[in-house]
Amino acid sequence: MLKRIKNKLVEIRRIKLAMFFAKFKGGGILYYSIFSKAFNREHTSVLAGKAKYLKREKEGEGNYYLLVRNIHRIEKGLLMVPRRETFAAKYISETVAGFISIKSNRIGDENTDRFKWFNDVLVEYFKATNSSLHENILESRKIFYAHCDDTKSDKLVPYKRGEEKITINYDSFYELSRRRRSVRWFTSKKVPRELIDKALLVALQSPSACNRQPFEYRIIDDEELLDKVVKIPMGTSGYSHSIKVMIVCVGNLDAYFDERDRHLIYIDSSLANMSLMYALETLGLASCPINWPDIESKEVEMANLLDLEVYQRPIMCIGLGYPAEEGLIAYSAKESLDQIRKFN
Repeated sequence: MLKRIKNKLVEIRRIKLAMFFAKFKGGGILYYSIFSKAFNREHTSVLAGKAKYLKREKEGEGNYYLLVRNIHRIEKGLLMVPRRETFAAKYISETVAGFISIKSNRIGDENTDRFKWFNDVLVEYFKATNSSLHENILESRKIFYAHCDDTKSDKLVPYKRGEEKITINYDSFYELSRRRRSVRWFTSKKVPRELIDKALLVALQSPSACNRQPFEYRIIDDEELLDKVVKIPMGTSGYSHSIKVMIVCVGNLDAYFDERDRHLIYIDSSLANMSLMYALETLGLASCPINWPDIESKEVEMANLLDLEVYQRPIMCIGLGYPAEEGLIAYSAKESLDQIRKFN
């Protein structure tokens, strides 16, 4: 009885404090600095990610995320109409230096599409710009051509979309979206890793700010580890034993140099996760996206199990498997167009 009264008084105090500090500018800073630790994990992770990003530059090891961002910026310059004679002069030196450093430090990776894209876009850039008009471009061009490969065909550079028709029509895609519902009951059939990889290939085609793709997927199919992971998120009690594979999508905050971009791990990964779940449906698999609440004890538990860095945040979990024919699915009626859509 006394405990319930005490908890009630604490709750009343919490509500009054929140309402008071919400009345004035800067109140949120004071409230979350003194009375609540709700954002402590985010502050720590964002700062750790920023520090990791800056450390790569300081130690000269080459900043992969900086290179990806700059190559994407250059690519946008190449497709501009009209295209300028010179552009990217302010950051071309650091881009070429990063390309050379990362290429030398990641032997073997230089044959992947990502590294070919780095190489090909820079080749196209130096062909397209008038290097005689800017000293930085001229000097960077000389350095780059001592390390690049301009012999390969099928350049990974901006191209015309063309008139190719998409073979999937709207009705088919709409039916797929209606069919995809969160499934919580799966058969005991083992899910081949090859199918998961095929679905992930689709997810990786999703748009990402500056093409950084600041996330990774941890695929949990080991029974012992799976039994622990499926029980961590809230809302899985009662059906966690049915999940055959758990995907934990993890955001990498070391992809950013500034706090302004801290939400992109959620935006970019969510775009990819929806594509992933659609792809799973086409492969005969069903899935259930599982909310990840920002609760410190659960963050610590997941971080320890997956050996996450301080700057890595679990974003969401996805349970998957072959759907059980007798398992029920929530109808989940959706909003009407008029309720969620406004023009202008």
